[in-house]
Amino acid sequence: MLTKLYKVFLSKETQERIEKVILYLALVSFFIHLALTYLSKLEIIDFLSDSDFLQNPISAIYTPFSFILIYEVYLLIYYLPKSFTTYITKQYEIITLIIIRKLFKDLSSLELSTNWFDIKGDLQFTYDILASVILFYLIYQFQKQGKRKAVKQVDSKLNIDRFIQRKKIIAVILVPLFFVMATVTLLGWLSDVSLSSSDSLSFESINNLFFDEFFTVLILVDVVLLLISFFYTDEFHKIIRNSGFIVSTILIRMSFGSSGLISTLLIVIAVLFGLSIILIHNKYEKHRL
Repeated sequence: MLTKLYKVFLSKETQERIEKVILYLALVSFFIHLALTYLSKLEIIDFLSDSDFLQNPISAIYTPFSFILIYEVYLLIYYLPKSFTTYITKQYEIITLIIIRKLFKDLSSLELSTNWFDIKGDLQFTYDILASVILFYLIYQFQKQGKRKAVKQVDSKLNIDRFIQRKKIIAVILVPLFFVMATVTLLGWLSDVSLSSSDSLSFESINNLFFDEFFTVLILVDVVLLLISFFYTDEFHKIIRNSGFIVSTILIRMSFGSSGLISTLLIVIAVLFGLSIILIHNKYEKHRL
């Protein structure tokens, strides 16, 4: 049963099929959003005309990025049984893409003036663009350290195979769970918009939509993986590594409850902490060998 479900949800063929579907959806959604923006500007339609969602053509980039983020969520689950380090990397990539997506919102509302650092929106754009560059570099370093760890892995093959089987079970459960979560979140948001004013359709109201619950579930998954890992290893550095990744995910989750500079700093600190943990872990591995 596990093999059949894994093939249906997480095989290479399924991954490639989902990738194509998401890319087509992203492309189509971009042109639909762009068309609605210009139709609203020309006053041909008055659908959500007061919403900042249709105020600027640059805002249309926000919609395809949302579909790309959904695909990144799938890839995170896809890589969970294959590589724990890649699974954590995907968490960092998702939160970085959320910041990049937010940059397009910031770009559409920039106020170019000599008082740049006195304008809240422009200041937030500065924070976000600096954070995206820093995160890009930190993720690059994290991936390098993850590859070094993978090469030097010396655990017994039997233990690795058993652990992979457990991770496959978790991954198979996560695919329908996240699909249901995304569907319920979307339907709930559409219901709220239809019952309230068009002002509800703002970037601020949707930027954290789904992903705050998503990272809450990831924290629980990380804890389960940590507990399962105790069956296969009691090495201190591996326990600290897995525990550190949980702390990193919690910091990312906390960023959704904050705003402005605090939110951005929490994300950068989370990825920096994860990188520090894997650097020290690899030192342990090198010393042990």
